[in-house]
Amino acid sequence: MLIVHVHVHVKPESVEDFSRATVENASASIQEPGIARFDVVQQQDDATRFVLIEIYRDAQAASAHKETAHYAKWRDTVAPMMAEPRYGVKYNAIFPHSLS
Repeated sequence: MLIVHVHVHVKPESVEDFSRATVENASASIQEPGIARFDVVQQQDDATRFVLIEIYRDAQAASAHKETAHYAKWRDTVAPMMAEPRYGVKYNAIFPHSLS
């Protein structure tokens, strides 16, 4: 399993549009066979900050995700909404390992 937390800070005026585009991308992403889970969370005390929690079955699935049309559409749509560049942090699953 490969877990990626993508940290995103959007412009205040873009929060609703970012949320809408990101939910659309997440909805398509969870249909990919290599994705075990794809969560979108918004920070409670700062609505402009999000984390995308992407759980891939393996590293190849993460690469395949970036080749999809829905990812490219999301990437291009949200780029001008960013208050700063997004960044990802990769993790290995330690416990539990119940997503199969």
